[in-house]
Amino acid sequence: MAPQSKTMRESQTILSHLMRLTDANPLGNVHGGTIMSMVDEAGGVAAARHVGRPVVTVAIDSMAFYSPVYVGNLVVLKASLNYVGRTSMEVGVRVEAEDVLTGQVTHTNSAYLVYVALDENLQPVEVPALVAETPEEQRRMEEGRLRQEERKRRRQADKSRHCQY
Repeated sequence: MAPQSKTMRESQTILSHLMRLTDANPLGNVHGGTIMSMVDEAGGVAAARHVGRPVVTVAIDSMAFYSPVYVGNLVVLKASLNYVGRTSMEVGVRVEAEDVLTGQVTHTNSAYLVYVALDENLQPVEVPALVAETPEEQRRMEEGRLRQEERKRRRQADKSRHCQY
């Protein structure tokens, strides 16, 4: 039996974290791996909210770094589902860094991640359908569908190129 459909806004997630010296290199730039971990956390929360069960990350489709994040910045991560398949979900995460003294906000990163929902036996389970309520959400859903088709093509091509030793 298919789970009940859910809207994009039902699972949207916003997380924030103040960047400290322990998050950065000697130049005061926050490590990319720190940002990646935070992106995965925000995306995982949004995916888990959508399905109401545990999820695992199966792919980070892409992650672009536009601007550095500095010690003292408040990093705000905004995660939202873009597309769902039968057992997988694409989540887009937007990362912004706020200078809390000036209020200046900079879009620093964007990423697309894919999660799979798990049942009690840690096996993939069917996820609720995703409902787009606005033209913007419909556009995001269609773009997510196209990215998922491309992921499938790449995965198939990768399988045919694997070396046998």
